[in-house]
Amino acid sequence: MTRANARELAVHLIYSQGFTGEEPDVVVATRLEEEYYKLLSEENEVYNELPSGPFRAYIEQVVAGVANRLDTLNAEIQKFSIDWDVSRISRLARSVMQLAIFEILYMKDVPTGVAISEAVRIAKKYDGDDTGSFVNGILGSFARSLNTEEA
Repeated sequence: MTRANARELAVHLIYSQGFTGEEPDVVVATRLEEEYYKLLSEENEVYNELPSGPFRAYIEQVVAGVANRLDTLNAEIQKFSIDWDVSRISRLARSVMQLAIFEILYMKDVPTGVAISEAVRIAKKYDGDDTGSFVNGILGSFARSLNTEEA
């Protein structure tokens, strides 16, 4: 398991939670249950290795963190998605950006550039190059605004 794979799994769980409305701990426990997880490995290589130790802890932390700060994260997305209402942004793109913004704001061990580049990679993988560019634009503007506030 790599941090990149754990991040991708976290996006899947955040995305899933957007549909089910389940509590974060339920989403993680259900989707990372060994038998269920094995079935998913046939569809997507990111499920080849069940996360454990620090990777599972990371997933639990970010899935809960995004769920608990959803309004704040969506407000940041809205602020930088000019002429786009957050509800019109695909669920996948929103999930990716919610995770990246959460990492930037609350995970001191994740560099901003890594959070953005990983978000773009995941968006491109699942939603295409245009979505990757869209995500990059919003997250880049968000990151620049943080640098301006710190100055």
